[in-house]
Amino acid sequence: MIIVSFIPFKSNRFAAELDYLTDLTVLITFFKCITGYNMTSQETNEVLFTTSDNAGIIILNRPKALNALSIPILVNLLPKLLEWETKKKLVIIKGAGKSFCAGGDIKQVARTGAYVEFTSVEYNINNLIGHYGIPYIAFIDGITMGGGLGVSVHGKYRVATERTIIAMPETKIGLIPDVGGTYFLPRLPFHLGVYLALTSHTLTGQDVQITGIATHFVSSDRLPELEKALCLCTNDSDVKATLDKFHETTSELSIAPHIKDIDFCFSAASIDEIIFRLTSINNKWSTDTIKAINQMCPTSIKVALAALQRGAQQNLAQCLQMEYRLIQRLAASYNFKEGVRALLIDRDNKPQWSPRSLVEVSENYVETYFQRLPENEELKFLNSKL
Repeated sequence: MIIVSFIPFKSNRFAAELDYLTDLTVLITFFKCITGYNMTSQETNEVLFTTSDNAGIIILNRPKALNALSIPILVNLLPKLLEWETKKKLVIIKGAGKSFCAGGDIKQVARTGAYVEFTSVEYNINNLIGHYGIPYIAFIDGITMGGGLGVSVHGKYRVATERTIIAMPETKIGLIPDVGGTYFLPRLPFHLGVYLALTSHTLTGQDVQITGIATHFVSSDRLPELEKALCLCTNDSDVKATLDKFHETTSELSIAPHIKDIDFCFSAASIDEIIFRLTSINNKWSTDTIKAINQMCPTSIKVALAALQRGAQQNLAQCLQMEYRLIQRLAASYNFKEGVRALLIDRDNKPQWSPRSLVEVSENYVETYFQRLPENEELKFLNSKL
């Protein structure tokens, strides 16, 4: 069913790139992802597509799984985004239930062994959203983590509510903030992105808009009214004016008392210097922050910091290509398997990392994760010009 829905599809953008796509790794892995996973009828409804007036509306429809991104979601989402880019005036994405999207379905990916295929399609979606030709509006209402930020933050407009909770918790399971995290995190003010990446700290409600992760803040009970108004918009100016009309004034950042310390500590060039500065502050916040860092995978911490520093100088596509190399290596490592075991399967929350400490992770070892993959294994994008 899914193959039939994809093969006949040809938007203007797709047709223009067809010759290029015949040799594209992502296309090969896309079909591997489809044919290698037998979807049930229930799974094909894990993402819903509707239209209303001028808008295409995407509903992530796995409320019991906090709308975690699954293989069925990704293989349906990419072609629909391409189709609507030329057929609709705007796209709205939202989640069913009380979450937007809690990230990628790590357990499903681990079970199917389709991590290469999963990330290849997912990163193409992230990049497409970042260069989307029409307004893309994400209602990040509720839990929004990892891959949930990947399908929202790269769009032009992001609407937070009082129920929004965001985090990038990848270092807890032996990975790094990906889905473009190395692009948007280092661009947050006061080095907040580095702080979020290395500690898995959460931001909630108005903080998400104040820091720039969201562009607007609207109470959750007003979202249906906002959606109805957006669907009548015919261009980007209309969309912006509508969002601005619904936007509610936000108060001071809840972590404002720690902003100077966050900026001071997480602007350091190395994790050793970050911890040294935290130690020098010597208060409850700094002690708790050091404790949080030490609970993460040591390899992930050092690789993540190096990736964020490089990502600050790169565009979105370059960041995704870098992340792809990192994730392929990290996902194949002992630490990822151990992180999934300790936090998601056995849930003893006692991962036995290797190397066990930050001191044992050398700079030369970190650098091995950044090496290019063989050319036929590198991430390719739908649009060869990106």
